[in-house]
Amino acid sequence: MPSPLENDRVLKTYLNPVYPKSFPDPFVLKFAGEYFGYCTGSAADGNVFGVLRSEDLVTWKESGGAMAPLADSPPYYWAPEVVYHNGKFYLYYSVGNEALMELRVAVSTRPDGGFVDSGRRLTKEDFAIDAHVFVDDDGSKYLFYATDFLDHSYIGTGTVVDKMVDWFTLEGNPRPVTRAKYDWQVYDPNRIEKGGVRWHTVEGPAVLKRKGIYYEMFSGGNWQNTTYGVSFAVSNRIESPDEWLQFSDGENVLPILRTIPEVVGPGHNSIVRGPNNRELFCVYHRWTDEGRVMAIDRMDFAGDRLFLIGATHAPQPAPFRASIPKALSNPATKGDWTSDNQSALSASNGKCEMEFASLPESFLCEFTLQCAGPLTDNGSVEIRLLAGADPVALTFHPIANVMRIEVPEDSTGLTSICKLPEGFDWTAPHLLRVEADFRRLKITLDEASLPEVKTSLASPLESFSISSENQSIRVGAVQLTGGFEELFEEANAIAENGWEVISDVGYRIEDGELLLDSAGEFQARRHWPDASCEFAANFRVMGALEGTCEYGLLIEDGESALVRLSVDWGTSRIRINGESVRVAPGNAVLEKYHQLRIIKTGGRALCYFDDALLHDFPVEDTQTHCSVFCGGTGLGIEMVRITTL
Repeated sequence: MPSPLENDRVLKTYLNPVYPKSFPDPFVLKFAGEYFGYCTGSAADGNVFGVLRSEDLVTWKESGGAMAPLADSPPYYWAPEVVYHNGKFYLYYSVGNEALMELRVAVSTRPDGGFVDSGRRLTKEDFAIDAHVFVDDDGSKYLFYATDFLDHSYIGTGTVVDKMVDWFTLEGNPRPVTRAKYDWQVYDPNRIEKGGVRWHTVEGPAVLKRKGIYYEMFSGGNWQNTTYGVSFAVSNRIESPDEWLQFSDGENVLPILRTIPEVVGPGHNSIVRGPNNRELFCVYHRWTDEGRVMAIDRMDFAGDRLFLIGATHAPQPAPFRASIPKALSNPATKGDWTSDNQSALSASNGKCEMEFASLPESFLCEFTLQCAGPLTDNGSVEIRLLAGADPVALTFHPIANVMRIEVPEDSTGLTSICKLPEGFDWTAPHLLRVEADFRRLKITLDEASLPEVKTSLASPLESFSISSENQSIRVGAVQLTGGFEELFEEANAIAENGWEVISDVGYRIEDGELLLDSAGEFQARRHWPDASCEFAANFRVMGALEGTCEYGLLIEDGESALVRLSVDWGTSRIRINGESVRVAPGNAVLEKYHQLRIIKTGGRALCYFDDALLHDFPVEDTQTHCSVFCGGTGLGIEMVRITTL
């Protein structure tokens, strides 16, 4: 049985709710390594939309209200969400008298307040609430929101999507995404204020994308009913002419976050990355005597399925921090730099450089970059990554508003000059994301807004540097996390990327899956030099059972097994170090994807099957090899992740 975490002195924990006061419809924005929370209603300072700040998603401080009430003073201000772009923060919200609600947008130059309404109404419907902005890979923007469907077979509120012309204007062609179709989404079987009809509610959209599939999370039903909760719908086209496919019918497949005896009314969620930029967290409210309070729980994917570890009511491992949290961790520097605990500022004359060396062979690094002071005619900014003698360089020329990309000839041979969007504000913070996995490299500027660079290197990265010449720059919020997430989207993901393969069966990569033939043994191993790590993989069984079939995760110290987490397909037994701990949950169809996960840190190992903690036991705190393995049947693997903790 799992050991309780209440008295743990090594593994830091948190307990929901993370903010125990009223904070309805919570939305959390991550900006420059810090978190900002926004909620429905008014703040103590007389402004609307309460604001919280946090560095770790667990400890929150109040920061007043985001915006002054409108001049005509409508009574209700609901469900704020904030998007950052090019130096400005856009707050989308619904306002009105409850019967009539419209969506509007306010703007500020800072995330913690000072928002001013733009004077623009976005929607035409009498009732429109719960705005959510989604930016696709190509930079296209979409607004998801909830509105009423009075002629639908299931009368009530559902969600729609409309393309955005700009941050203040919708295309004006909203299409249904998820409308009610199941009894668990009933809000009131005889809603008097709506004429006594059987009223359904689907609201609170939150959207993300993975491996070409769009996911919309939503809340359904009435929080006072035990059927209330959060589920999701999927589509391979964001502008699909059909409604998205819903996951939960409320009977055979329950909502992924729902009311349980210990937790009442969990709903209206947002999604945010954790401090190490690998973990995903679902932020939602739940009901207590204080009203709707804020909670967080981990969420993840298994194939095309979303799942949550929650709603939790006992201590959980706290969000894991990045290796370099916010402050710069003593990089080697050249030229004149001044620094504080959040950023470093280069001189405006000559060349200034900071270099991060001794990198792990696989890592994810994020930081913000902006020009400080006036732009200069001969000024430039460069990001240079070194793999052996081969550099990958991104050189920015702010005055010309261009980016030059250079990669080694023996990789992709790419050398190009990209014109950046008109109006690109070089004096505003921009997010750079560098993701390296052995010989593969991906660099993204402002996530979906600008082109990304992908290349294959002759050897793993050894260092990367940030430099300026005749241009003052500010570098801040540096966060580096060792590890990788392999989604098998490239054909050479195993053979050429640091894996040691021990196999007497054939294997291949097709359509985002590593597929293994049956009737043989397979093991793929990566050495991992860090004693503390998270190791996870998603598996599905395929083909006929031939003898004993076992598959899973193995962590070794080079001589013996430390943790072996496996599933026996024939018996559905889950084993840890050879000992049976339980039968796979009754709703776990092993022919569909599920996740096995091990957290190894502080001399402990925590083993999970999807959302269930199976066992928690002491383990030697040493460097490891991490392997996925199987034998006896065909197997599909669509994700392997190793993260330094």
